[in-house]
Amino acid sequence: MNLAFWRKKDGQQKKKSPLREWIDAAVFAIIAATLIRTFIFEAYTIPTPSMEKTLLVNDFLFVSKISYGPRVPMTPLAVPFTHHTLPFTKYSKAYSEAVQWKYRRWWGFTDVKRNDVVVFNFPEGDTVALEKQDQSYYALVRAEGREKVWQDYKVTSRPVDKRENYIKRCIAIGGDSVKMINTVVYVNGQPAPVPPQSEHMYIVTTSGSELNRTRLEEMGVDNIDGSFVGNNNFVYNLTTENVPVLQQMKPAVVNVQPYLRYEPGVAEPNPDSMFPHDTALGWNGDNFGPIWVPKKGATIKLSASNIAFYRRIIGVYEGNTLEEKNGGFYVNGQATDQYTFKMNYYWMMGDNRNNSLDSRYWGFVPEDHVVGKAWLIWMSYGKDGIRWSRLFRGIH
Repeated sequence: MNLAFWRKKDGQQKKKSPLREWIDAAVFAIIAATLIRTFIFEAYTIPTPSMEKTLLVNDFLFVSKISYGPRVPMTPLAVPFTHHTLPFTKYSKAYSEAVQWKYRRWWGFTDVKRNDVVVFNFPEGDTVALEKQDQSYYALVRAEGREKVWQDYKVTSRPVDKRENYIKRCIAIGGDSVKMINTVVYVNGQPAPVPPQSEHMYIVTTSGSELNRTRLEEMGVDNIDGSFVGNNNFVYNLTTENVPVLQQMKPAVVNVQPYLRYEPGVAEPNPDSMFPHDTALGWNGDNFGPIWVPKKGATIKLSASNIAFYRRIIGVYEGNTLEEKNGGFYVNGQATDQYTFKMNYYWMMGDNRNNSLDSRYWGFVPEDHVVGKAWLIWMSYGKDGIRWSRLFRGIH
């Protein structure tokens, strides 16, 4: 039996033109790269200092999609190698919502664990003011009012997998209780581990002498001039490794101690900025909680005192209709005083605690928003060029 029925009679295959060969190779490369990017790993760049000094601005990362299991695309019709906006355009969508798939995740090697560095879609990114994409739409509404925001900006919605990518450290997982007292994070009543390269604000009391700027630069201190707060006191952003070195800079340095921005019960300048945006709680970026992180399958009793924490989960992340009337709660039209969670949730915070917009400001991260686990720094550069010591460094 002759299986080569597509050949010419002389037994010779028709030779492809150079253009056809180039097209075939390009199509294959695009398909292969898209599959790798979607299901195995993807490259990301660190744009902000919220994770310093664990991760630096202009660190280029590989993020593992297989660690927690690849998430099946929820918006499959999209331009390859784009996220939510077409290149060289300001607002044009790079995807179509004509087809939307439910959240599914393939088998992975592990679950999200405490202290993992995780990439996820911004939970409050379901609605976006396009001219203010670096800000939360909901924060804008609280600050300016909904009517003004819709009048002054172009507002759009985005599906889960097309929301902005964020990277933070997972502080607490579903079922945990988390709180922060005078900048110290506690999980289930125990102090959470402090990443050795994480930055925190410290108040440095000097003798009046100028600190050695060259030495500060060698230590990697960014704000080498500090912020003067009176009486020979300066605020510096330091890692825990910097502190003992600075303490030895006698006699210029008299004392080094953590800097507390807000006392317990003292509201921030924007008092409704802290999750769950209830000013009566008096929470701030240095003191908040305790707060319980929802766990899949767990059931809570709904009340006026806790609905603010879980209203968005019930009505937005888990797709129910929630009504509050006559002093009671109605979920999908049924009166109830309890709710069972359908997903796991996580509490994410930046290592640079004093310079990070994280779960303290916008709440829980649902499991369907998790993209992958930060794995490897493959490239990094700063003001002096390539940071050679950071190349091919694992992320912990």
